[in-house]
Amino acid sequence: MTKSMTAFARIQQNTDAGELVWELRSVNHRYLELHMKLPEDFRASEGRYREILQQRLKRGKVECLLRFNASTLQSGTIEVNQDQAKALVKACQKINNLLHQPSEVDPMEVLQWPGVVQESKLDMKPVLADAETALNAALDELIANREREGKRMAELILQRCESIQQIVLDTRKNMPEIQSRYQKKIHDRMEALKIEVNQDRLEQELVHLAQKMDVDEELDRLDSHLQEMRDVLARDEAVGRRLDFLMQELNREANTLGSKSADITSTNASVELKVLIEQMREQIQNIE
Repeated sequence: MTKSMTAFARIQQNTDAGELVWELRSVNHRYLELHMKLPEDFRASEGRYREILQQRLKRGKVECLLRFNASTLQSGTIEVNQDQAKALVKACQKINNLLHQPSEVDPMEVLQWPGVVQESKLDMKPVLADAETALNAALDELIANREREGKRMAELILQRCESIQQIVLDTRKNMPEIQSRYQKKIHDRMEALKIEVNQDRLEQELVHLAQKMDVDEELDRLDSHLQEMRDVLARDEAVGRRLDFLMQELNREANTLGSKSADITSTNASVELKVLIEQMREQIQNIE
């Protein structure tokens, strides 16, 4: 299925340890480029997160942001370093013995002293497992959004393929009339100028001009490229680069058609082809 490279996903997961929030944002890029923003406690798992993303994404610049808000239940327990606190109280008592007006030791001031209060250690193993589960859920949402946008883009591209196909059919149908009209124009010019010419030589030149104006080969290649476009869009894989290559091939045939044009009808067909091809190219730049 055709996938866009532009999408956004956000997953919020509540766990016993706290709230996990993943935000994934992707835009178009030639290759897969990952940018991770993780809390310090999750940096050791960055390699695993990258591996998960690389397994399911092929192209695009992807920004991955993880936020973790610890539960108040986890942060509600205060651990006191009793050795540090005792040493601090003992030091305060010694200072009081030297003072004329000693003061009582304030417990709140003791707690504010560096090293007295110890942060409770959170078991990160289940939190990391939950973060990986949440990342997969966010990735599911991102890919679903990519597929939804990719489907819309594929429909627009196929519409333009049909328009190009109609131009090819019309051009093929009109070419005999265009060649006949061009030959008549040359004959009329000769008669107007009252120039005597060698009829055999004139016929040879007209045949040569007809061969130069012949675009059957270009039209056949346009048909072939359009069929390849339809086949590629139906594949369940990353197709952006192949589609971009086909745009180059279509544009080459449109240019050749224009260079062989000897009539305003075929010139207009060439211009219209280039407009449609450029519209498709703009869409394809964003396809994975």
